[in-house]
Parts: sequence; C-alpha cells; structure tokens
Amino acid sequence: MNIKILFSSLLIFFLCLTKGTAQEVLTIEDAMKIALENNFEIKIAKNNSKISETNVTVGNAGMLPVATASITDNNNVTNSSQTRQDGTSTSLNNAKNNSLNYGVSLGWTVFDGMRMFARLDQLKELQKLGDSELKRIVLTKIGQVNSAYYDLVQQQQQLAALDTTIVISKQRLTLAQNRFSIGKASKLEVLNAQVDLNSDQVALLRQKESYANAKILLNQYLARDPKINFTVTNTVSVDNKLVLIDLMDLAQKQNPALESQIINKRIAELQLKQVKANRYPVVNLTSGYNFSESQSSLGFTSSASSKGFNYGFNASLNIFDGLNQHRNEKVAKLEIENSQIAIEQQNMILNTQLSTAFQTYLTNLELIGLEEDNVTIAKQNLDITLDKFRIGTITTLDFRTAQLNYVNAKVRYSNAQYEAKLSEIALKELAGNINF
Repeated sequence: MNIKILFSSLLIFFLCLTKGTAQEVLTIEDAMKIALENNFEIKIAKNNSKISETNVTVGNAGMLPVATASITDNNNVTNSSQTRQDGTSTSLNNAKNNSLNYGVSLGWTVFDGMRMFARLDQLKELQKLGDSELKRIVLTKIGQVNSAYYDLVQQQQQLAALDTTIVISKQRLTLAQNRFSIGKASKLEVLNAQVDLNSDQVALLRQKESYANAKILLNQYLARDPKINFTVTNTVSVDNKLVLIDLMDLAQKQNPALESQIINKRIAELQLKQVKANRYPVVNLTSGYNFSESQSSLGFTSSASSKGFNYGFNASLNIFDGLNQHRNEKVAKLEIENSQIAIEQQNMILNTQLSTAFQTYLTNLELIGLEEDNVTIAKQNLDITLDKFRIGTITTLDFRTAQLNYVNAKVRYSNAQYEAKLSEIALKELAGNINF
C-alpha cells in the first residue's frame, strides 16, 4: 500500500469518526469567549473592579454634609423624698419621671486642608488599580486558555501520528504473516512485528489518556462541565513577525504589573497630600433642629418642653502633636521613594523576561523549520523502506527504525510548533497584547 493512500485512508477515517460522534469543534476564539464569560477568577476580579468603581464618590471622599436623626426616650419609676430649705419635706413612692428628646443634626466639613480632594483623587487611582488587576487576571487566564488549547492541538496531532504508525505496524504484521506462511520468513519476524504493534497500541492508549486529561483541564479553565466533549482545530498558527523593541514599547504602556506599580506611586503621592493636610485648620459647619420634653412627679417643675433650631461652626488646628506630623510626612515620602524603586525594579524584570522569552521564541521558530524538513526527509525514507520491506530486501529492524524515525519527526515537529506558540503567547502576555 502506498504511503499516500495510507494517509488518505486515515484522513477519511478521522472525518467519518468526527461526523459520527458529532463533537463540538471548539475554536480558540470560542474558548477565549467562554473563559471571559465563565472563568471564576475573572468574575471575582470583575466584581472587585466594580467595588473600586463604586467607591469613587464625593461622599466617600468626605465632601458632602452628614445629616443625623436621633431620638431618646428615658423613663424611670423611683421612690423619692425632698427636704427644702425651710425645713419642709416631701416624699413620693413610685414617682414617675420621663424625658423625650428628638431632632435632626447636620454637620459639614467645609475645609480640611484639601484632604478631601486628595482622597477623591486617591479613590480614582484605586479604581484604576482595580482595573489593572482585572486586566492582569484576564491576560493570565486567557494565556492559560491559549496554552491549554494549543496543547490539545499538539496532542491531537500526536494521536494522528500514532494512529498512522499503528496502521503501518498492522501492515507490517500482515506482510510478516504472509511471508511466514509461504516459508520466506521465520516465526521470529512475525513475533517481532506483533510486539512492535502491541508497543504502538500501548503508546496510543497513553496518548489518548493524556489527551482526555488535557480536555478536562481546558474545561476547567472555561469553568464548564469537565465531561463536555469537543475537538479542536488541527493547526497551530505561529506569529513569526514579533519584534523585541516593539514588544518592549507595548509593555511600557500596557503591562498590568508595571501599570500597577505606577498607580501605586500616584496613590503614595496622594497619601502624602492627605498627611500634609493635617497642618491646616479644619472648619466644620453645624446645625440642627431639636425637640425636648420632660415630666416629673416630684419637684418644682412637673413638666417642661423646648424646641428650636441651632447653628454654628467650629474650627480646630493641630499646633503640636509630639512631632507625629513630621514623622508621618517622612514615612509618606519614604513610601513614595519605595514606589519609584518598585517601578524601576519592575521595569528591569519586565525587560529581562521579554529578552529571554524573545530569544526562546527565535530559537523555536528555527526549530519549526528544521523539524518540518526532518518530517519530509523521514517520510521519504519511510516510503523507500516500506517498498524495500515488501520485496524483502531490508530487515525488520531497518523498517522499524525508519518507522519510528518518521513518528518521532512528526512528534518533534508538533512539539516545536507548540513551544513556539507558547513563546508567542508569553511575549504577548508580557506586552499586555493578547488579542481576545
């Protein structure tokens, strides 16, 4: 049987199998969409981002007045006695006394050294920090989905290669049995062919197990039932046009880890503004409306009531607090300095990661070309060896070697594509530029 016919038959077999099982064909675009909608960590990060957004209000910054309603009702029953200055006395058992107070008060801080404005800006920066964290988690999870998806593609290609070698091994066993039946081969040749076929079938079972587990892992990233069955596309498309300097420029603008450090510095600067605000006076406006009523069974006054409106203001200024203000400002400045150091450190880490990942990426691109050539050469060698094996001019060992060389070349080529894709994903994740 010609090797081309063999591959055609195998392809038809896979097409029929796919049609018969009617499995879902999951594209990488569909996988990323499902992950964005379902992934638990992304959902939590989205809610945390919404919390940060919800906290950005002028009221939370302390710019709005605070109105408070209150009511107090006190009642007591006592045995009382009173002796007056003129010597007369009065006593009463089970004397009832009660008082009722209620009203509304309003307080408004109209000046606090601009602390409230710095606080509002800080809340906005915290919102940006939440958005940056959401972006980081999304990029990480989308990167995991991409890696898991293309791992499945690679394993699917390896399954096809192992299926091919089993077909060849079965053909070899049939030839060996035919040659043995007409006396042109020994029983040893048949047994060797059977052992090799069994070894190939074991390898196929192991690969099927690995493929099934990889599907379960991808379903986990997609936050769906691990039993959902599907197939993936059979090609790995690697972007071979990435440029290191462009990636570094993008990373400076879009890398969420670096972005977070820059935001943290801005938050530290705003914290210093709030600390410095303690050097200025705090002015509060106050007003309210109150009603008071009391009743007493014993005393000069049996009942009393009052109601009315009050208003005013108060101001306070910190004159000396044991040098705590100076200490707090010094600490806040050190926090800003630490933030700047963290930015420089993150820049160095980012450039190092990009440089090493890019070198790996270039190596993997070269390996794709080499392994593709190896597959072509190994296939030609297998074709020639198969023809020679049919006419009995080479040993079974030579045939097996050619067979394994072809399978291994296919596996290495698949691995090279997968490793190159992983390098591409890592570079785009560092640059904050994964498309989804």
